[in-house]
Parts: sequence; C-alpha cells; structure tokens
Amino acid sequence: MESYALLLAAFGAVVLLTAWLPMVLKKLPISLPMVCIGIGILLVWSPFSPFSGVNPFENRYLIERATEFVVIVALMGAGLKLDRPVSWRGWETSWRLVGIAMPLTIIGTALLGWSILGLGVAAALLLGAALAPTDPVLASDIQVGPPQSGKEDEVRFALTSEAGLNDGAAFPFVYLAIAVALSTASGEPFFTHWLLVDVVWKIATGLGIGWLGGKVMGYLTFRLPKRAGLSETKDGFVALGITCLAYGSTEMIHGYGFLAVFVAAVALRSVERQHHYHESLHNFAEQIERLLMMVLLVCFGVAIAKGSIFGALNWEVIATTVLMLFVVRPLSAWVGLIGFPAPSYEKGAIAFFGIRGLGSFYYLAFALGQARFEGETILWVTVCFAVLSSIVMHGVAVTPIMRRLDRHRRAGIRH
Repeated sequence: MESYALLLAAFGAVVLLTAWLPMVLKKLPISLPMVCIGIGILLVWSPFSPFSGVNPFENRYLIERATEFVVIVALMGAGLKLDRPVSWRGWETSWRLVGIAMPLTIIGTALLGWSILGLGVAAALLLGAALAPTDPVLASDIQVGPPQSGKEDEVRFALTSEAGLNDGAAFPFVYLAIAVALSTASGEPFFTHWLLVDVVWKIATGLGIGWLGGKVMGYLTFRLPKRAGLSETKDGFVALGITCLAYGSTEMIHGYGFLAVFVAAVALRSVERQHHYHESLHNFAEQIERLLMMVLLVCFGVAIAKGSIFGALNWEVIATTVLMLFVVRPLSAWVGLIGFPAPSYEKGAIAFFGIRGLGSFYYLAFALGQARFEGETILWVTVCFAVLSSIVMHGVAVTPIMRRLDRHRRAGIRH
C-alpha cells in the first residue's frame, strides 16, 4: 500500500510538472524531455523510490503499446495544427524529406549498423528503419504553433509535416526488415508479398481510410444542421475519439494506422479550416501527448539510472550514433532539399533537427515481437543511446537556433 501511495504521489508531481515546466523552460536551452529523464534518474537515486526492483523498460510489449498510443495522439495534434492546405507545391519540403531524405537516412544508418556494429542485413535494416523517422512527440519545440496562430514558417512547417508523415512512411522498411529476418530463417521468398501488401495495400489503406474518415468526421463536427455538430459540444476530448477511431479501423483492415491518424487530422482541418474548435481539439491532444510523454521519459530515466540499458554500451554504438545524428541525417536532408528555394540557413536547420524519440522505441519493440533478429541487445542499446543523445543535443540547441532563425526572418521581412 505504501509503495502504491508513493507511486501515486510521484505521478501527481509529474502531472503538475507537465503543466508548469513548459512555461519555465520556454526561454532556457533546456527541453522538457531532458528534465523528464532527469526526474526519472533522481527518483531511482532517491531513498523513497517508487521503482525499487522494477525496470519499466524490461517489458517489450508494454513499451510497444505505451509508445504506440503516445505517438498516435501526437500525430493527431501535429495534423490539427497545420494551417497550410495540402498541395504539391505547398508541401514540397514534406515530400522531399519523406520521399528522398528518409530512405537515404535508412540506407545510411543500415550501412553503419552493418559495417560498424557488425549486424546482419535484417537487423541493420531494422536499425535504419527505427532511427530514420523524426519524432512528432519530442519535436514540439520546433513545430508550428496551434491552429490559426500564424506560427508556420517554412522550417517549422517542414519539421512538423515530416514528423507527421514519416512515421507511416517508415513502416514499409520495418516490415521489410521483418520479412528479411523471417525469410532468412525459413528460406521462403518475401519480396512480392512485401511489395503488394506491406507497401501498396497498407499505404493506400492508411491514406484512404485516413482521408475518408477525416472528411466524415469533419462533416459530423462542422456541417450537421441545427447545432447538432460535434463542435457544439466544445469538448476537446473528441480529438482522442477521432484518433482511436482512425487508428483502430485502419489497423483492423491491415493498413498503416499511424499514416491514417495524421491524414485524418489534415482532412478534418480541410473541411472547416478557420473554425475555433480546432484549437480545443489540438489543445486536448497536446495535453494528453505531453503527459504521456513525461511519464514514458521518466520511465526511460529510471531505466538509465538502474544501469540495465547501457550495460553493453561501447565505442561502436557511440560512433554509430554520432555519425547518424551529425552526418547521415543532415546530409540526407540536405540532398533531399537540393533545388528547393529557401535560404541555406533554413535548409541547415531542417537538416539538423532530425529528432529521434519514442517512435524509434515503438518500431524496435514492434519488430522484435514479429521476428527474431540477431543482436537484439545491441539494437536496444543503440536506439536508446541515439534517442538520449538526440534529446540532449537537440534540446540544448533548439532554443538558441530557433530564436536566431526568427531574428533572420524578421530582419528579412523588414528589408
């Protein structure tokens, strides 16, 4: 009973900090995720630790489900706050980052895993697929502002839309790694099934169900007569219902639910782009996302403090992480943005802020539940170290870099 009460008190403190810390840290070179991990570490070192004898990161299934839920909530929030209508030219940076930069990042990271870490083809490909997508959860400091806030410059738009789209776009590569691992064990061919089902069907289903579902929910929210629309409820938790409905219905027919949730949010905005109710939906999704993110990162800090995550950390993992964060992602994004009409400093910021986060945990946990991969321990260590390094590096850099970009932009407008 005492341990339960202690855990409840710790959770209450985390909830209060969820509301208070973003305001306090707004102008400091410290991010909320960094503080969350620090809280987890301090909880373990405390003599009153509620995590005595428990490591939350030792349960693969729990990691998969918890990170899955926080990512889909974050995807809904990311889609709702994008004011820009979908178009080929308006979303050009998004298509470039997802269609060019992400595959290049997967290939580059997989090569690092194969050459430096000594992983096999399947495991190296899984490492690349898990670490290539940018994270919609931890990237809130570099995303656009709330709906209709006007905070949607090209850098913030590119990073927000990329984080929304590439979580679904990375899945075919995760399934390719699973297919290679299963084929290696059984000797059965896999390419045709992977191409037709895991690429064509699942992507088409995610896009189709997401767009249709978003349009239908938009009609039910804004277009029903006689004040019968969902917008009249003024309840922000409707966003959670739309999120779960879009994700669950798409997954039931074996589509990419991550993609469907983001597309549904974008489609919902397109039905009635200027309605004030979008802000209520976004604010609720953001609050839930931030609370879940804090809880999960506190658990990550607990696992770090217990020493079980980085027991196998070595120079190969460190070298792979450094090269991925400082060479592979920036170079891949820069190549993807060649020819795009934007100042070089904006392209550099987009290329640099390839934040890794909870989505990487999800992809790895999901894949390890579908097939056996060699080097599972080194995969976990590398992903965890890459996420931790990204949180610290990007968390320290985001405030000064984004502030300088805003000054450049205002100076350009004045002249």
